[in-house]
Amino acid sequence: MCETVLLYPRPLARYPGRLLLLPLLPHRSPLKPLPSEIWSRIFMQALFEDDQDARSHNAHNDVRRSCLSLMLVCKGFKEVAMPLLYSRVCLHSVNSLQKFTAHLHSADQMWDSIRRIPYSTPGRWVQVLDLSELLTELDSSAYYAVNALLAQLFPLLPFLAKLTLHSGFLLSRRALASLSHRDGSSNIRVLAGIHYDPFIYSAVATGEDPFVQLLRVCVNLELLEVTGIGLDDTDLESHFDNTESIKTPHIAAPLYLPYLRSLTLLSMPSSLLMYALLHSPLPRLRTLSLTPYDDIPFPASLSSLFLETHGQHLRAISLFTPKSWPTHYHSSPTTILHTSPHLKHLSLEYPLPALTITFQTPLTGVSSPLILPLQILSIPRPSSDFWVTLERLLPFLPSLQVIRMRDVRWLRHGMTSRAQEAGIQGEMREWDRRLTQRGIRLLDGNWKESRGA
Repeated sequence: MCETVLLYPRPLARYPGRLLLLPLLPHRSPLKPLPSEIWSRIFMQALFEDDQDARSHNAHNDVRRSCLSLMLVCKGFKEVAMPLLYSRVCLHSVNSLQKFTAHLHSADQMWDSIRRIPYSTPGRWVQVLDLSELLTELDSSAYYAVNALLAQLFPLLPFLAKLTLHSGFLLSRRALASLSHRDGSSNIRVLAGIHYDPFIYSAVATGEDPFVQLLRVCVNLELLEVTGIGLDDTDLESHFDNTESIKTPHIAAPLYLPYLRSLTLLSMPSSLLMYALLHSPLPRLRTLSLTPYDDIPFPASLSSLFLETHGQHLRAISLFTPKSWPTHYHSSPTTILHTSPHLKHLSLEYPLPALTITFQTPLTGVSSPLILPLQILSIPRPSSDFWVTLERLLPFLPSLQVIRMRDVRWLRHGMTSRAQEAGIQGEMREWDRRLTQRGIRLLDGNWKESRGA
């Protein structure tokens, strides 16, 4: 209980005064320190207006410069900015890869077991590793050096979530093994720019395909992009001649990829990897990019069977043949709208298939046409033959809003009317006039409408 305290500074005076003693103001309790995750979100919000800007092309350089500036403010900011600096690593040369690997290796050697966290820094901060620009202009003599560095680097990145390589760079079996047999393999969510050679990965007397082994441990994988080696003329002839003698590969157990939502398999008619994905449940697969090989029979080609097996729940399919010299186009299945009835975006490749529509047969025995939810249809160029197919399909596509010409661009503004009506531009304008009457927009490869629309 508080009692009033009076002070008598001059007790012998004629009129002694009394002063009321007031307690001092209590000390303000210090603010609780914010977790580093909250500081990271604050810094990211200050650096970028929204998440889309954070994923832009120049975001890496902006984050690096800003983190270096924040590290000079105080010790607390340095502890928060360091993980941000190493969270996304984009290397542009073999020399930078060598220095980065040496720095992480030396830091791991000095890491002791007394610390509460078993993984060393800054290796455990790396979540995104982008080597696409480094591997683009790589000499053949540096392939072994880069693979050796990656085999040493991958075990030092336990929380790596996204790995981006170049489609022309082939990972060695040693590098793939180091990526598979390490702590934190289940943290990988994105594998992009992977080059796959079935003759190197699959030609093993014992054991399983090394890339299939990698996918077995990446149970949280969400996006996978793989490019094969395609087929040349000699391979094409042998595929037709020896189709009956080709044996289907044996897979020990199906893959477990419950979160895979986007899959890209280009220039790959058949392989152990494709066979493993074919016989594995992919419940969340919604986007598929594939090179068609419908003119090559099974088992030399698995593309058409892959569409039939996993096409029921797909929302977007892109049939695409990577450009090379010479480019060999193969036919696409004509029943793609039947095997994938829930498509909203379909991109076709040359030669354009004569798509067919199946009819539903209800219990009454009266057949009714199948109404499809397709909204966007992409083709390389306008074709008079495909217009006949499209005109036949339009009554069954009430939700179709956009038709895109993937390999064509509208002429720039200012060209004469004769130039705009000549050649492929004239065909596009004719398509534009016909589709406008049906309420459908015609876009070019840049997703732009005609200026006269």
